[in-house]
Parts: sequence; structure tokens; C-alpha cells
Amino acid sequence: MISVDHLSLSFGGFYLFREISFLINSHDKIGLVGRNGAGKTTLLKVFMGLQQPDEGKMVVPPGTRLGYLPQQMVIIDDKTLLDEAGSAFDEIVLLETEIKTLNSEISSRTDYNSEIYLDLIDQLSDKTERFHLLEGSNREQKIEQVLTGLGFTRRDFSRHTREFSGGWRMRIELAKILLKSPDVIMLDEPTNHLDIDSIQWLEEFLHNYHGAVLMISHDRVFLDQVTDRTVEISMGKIYDYRVPYSNYVALRKERREQQTAAYRNQQKLIADTREFIERFRYKPTKAVQVQSRIRMLEKLEIIEIDEEDNSAINIKFPPAPRSGSVVLEIRDLSMMYGSHRVLDHVDLTIHRGERVAFVGRNGEGKTTLSRIITGELHFEGHLKTGHNVKIGYFAQNQDELLDGNTTVRPQRHVVEVLAQDR
Repeated sequence: MISVDHLSLSFGGFYLFREISFLINSHDKIGLVGRNGAGKTTLLKVFMGLQQPDEGKMVVPPGTRLGYLPQQMVIIDDKTLLDEAGSAFDEIVLLETEIKTLNSEISSRTDYNSEIYLDLIDQLSDKTERFHLLEGSNREQKIEQVLTGLGFTRRDFSRHTREFSGGWRMRIELAKILLKSPDVIMLDEPTNHLDIDSIQWLEEFLHNYHGAVLMISHDRVFLDQVTDRTVEISMGKIYDYRVPYSNYVALRKERREQQTAAYRNQQKLIADTREFIERFRYKPTKAVQVQSRIRMLEKLEIIEIDEEDNSAINIKFPPAPRSGSVVLEIRDLSMMYGSHRVLDHVDLTIHRGERVAFVGRNGEGKTTLSRIITGELHFEGHLKTGHNVKIGYFAQNQDELLDGNTTVRPQRHVVEVLAQDR
């Protein structure tokens, strides 16, 4: 369906891709994997025409429809949830209007054998066939199925989209892509804003999807459930495995072990051959054998071990101060938003060293309870943190809380000036 042919792309002299080639077939379910910075997101942008390669080309057959969900996007909020989801069917709405117009015009004519009449019949037939191909007659059912599958309730359908958080608005965009039924769905970390139930629903949807799927995800279980092919980007090269992620990991290890063994055997052969040549180079009785081995070395195709990206980020956190045996104690805690009771008489105790996960459907109060623990929200009941307990909180919308005008590097000169002033 889509072909990538000797595609190269560089940034500042560094090649992100170097002459990569592969095909996406009509029913492939592909997991695009590689380290952060390997070029996965950039490759999706190339597919969508948002990034141009330096060399090579990508061929998309005419009429192929692509659906793309980036990690971050600018979302316009001017409709209700139901209307926004319904915008995915703009083509169907247009077809309905055109079919209605054609039917009206055909019913008013009596020149049944004229070219104009026959042309109108052909147009009506083509547009009706296209309408049924897009399953236009049951779009309301599809909208409800996809929205509820992604975690929305029927009460949400009439809400304005600007009332939803950034994560929920990303779900709306995902719903629109799924409803459009493109030939190829391209998703960049689609599970980032989904809960467990929604992820399971999306797994089944994509696994049974009639078209191709190309996605980036760090969720290994999700990749295993959806994909049947894994394309790895590493050091500017493409490695294509016709298996799900877990099988790919095993095959990649096996491939490198085989390469390493073959490389070592060849290097030993080369060393032994050179030793023979140097030992008998000047002996007339061995001249034929020496020349034969020299020609063998000249024709030998040297085995290379694929480069492996071993770069890593090393972060060292200072040790936390030792806390009391009870880290957190909650008794009879309740929380309401207006008339809606989110948490009702909750009791919870967390001891030092425990690893606790809050799970549940969206809206059940997981984030609310987390924000109560950090002191961001008022509540009813009793909450007590233990002796010497310090809390670090990484919010779901942490990217929105960061100051986009600052850099990652600390402004050390500011610290130095303040120190001097003191």
C-alpha cells in the first residue's frame, strides 16, 4: 500500500535515517519501536507530509486515506462532544446531500434514454456505493460505540468539548480518527491518556481493524495485543520483524548472537589465513596456495555486527529521608464536586516501603485522591502524613504545568549571583 524507498533525513549533519526502505501492506499491524530520539515520531511526520526527507521518497497510492494522532496537538473547542465526533463523517454528510439532490433531479426527468439521465444514474450509483462502503447508515451507532469505548458516558455527549481536560480532548481526537476509518491509522503513544478499560477496548478495536495500523507505544502488552509486525529504528537503520513485540525482542537477541558468532569465526579465519600467507610467502613450493589464499581474502565479504544504540540517561536521586513506619493514614475521607460524591468515607493506610497503585474507571476519584494527599484539594475527614514524609507529585497534565519559556538546564549563574549577594 505505502512504500518507503531509500529515504534519508538528517539534522545538522547527523543522519536520523540513512537510505531506509520498507513497505506497509493493507492489513499490517505494525509497532514502530526504538529508543527515544531514534526518529519514530519524525517518521510518522514524514508519512503525513509534515516533514520532508533529504533523499529518497515515500509513495502513497492516490485515494489512500491516512489518520494521524500525534502525542500533542492544538485542539479547537467550539462544539459539543457529539457534534465534534460527528465531524468525522463530513464525507458521509456530503454524500447524503448529493444523493438527495440526485434523487430529486432524477425523479423530475422523463428523458430516460438520454445521456444526461444515464450519467445521473451512474453518479447516483457511485455515490450510493461509496455511502454504504463508509457505513453511513449507522454512524450514530458507531459514534456511541467509539465514545463509550474510550471512556465517555452518554451524559458527556451534550457537554462542550472545552469542558474536558487535555487528556480527554486527545481522546476526542482519537475517536474522530477511528470513526473516519482511514486506510492507515498512525498513532503516536495512543495509550498515554487512556485508562485500563479504554486501553483494552482500543486493543480489540485495532486488532480487528480492517485497515493498516502503524503505531508508536512504550506499552509492551499493548503492542503484543495489537501488532503482528515490529519495525525497529536504530542508528539510522531499519530492522523489520514479522512478529509481535515480545517475539521481536527474542529474535533481535538471537540475531545479534548469530552475528557476533559469525563475526568471530570470520575474524579467526582471516587471522589464520594471513598467518599462513606471511609464513609461506617466500617458499616456492607454497606459492600456489599463498596466491589462492590472497585471492580468497580479497573476495571475502566482511561480516559486520549491526551497531546498537547503547546510549542511556543516568539519573541519580538523592536518598529520601527515612520516614516513620506509617507514611499516610486516611480515615473517613469524603470528597464532593457539587452534588456529585467522588469519594465516600475512604479509609487507607500506607506503610513505609509499600508500592501502591490507584486503579479504577475514569471519574472514580484516583486523581482526586492523589491531589488530596498532596494538599491541593479540600475534603471531609481525616488525613495525616507520617513523620519526616516528603511528597513528590507528577501530575497527569504535568506538561501544562511546566514553564515553556525556561530551559532544561538550571540557570546556574543566577544561583551564583544570589550566593554572592548573600
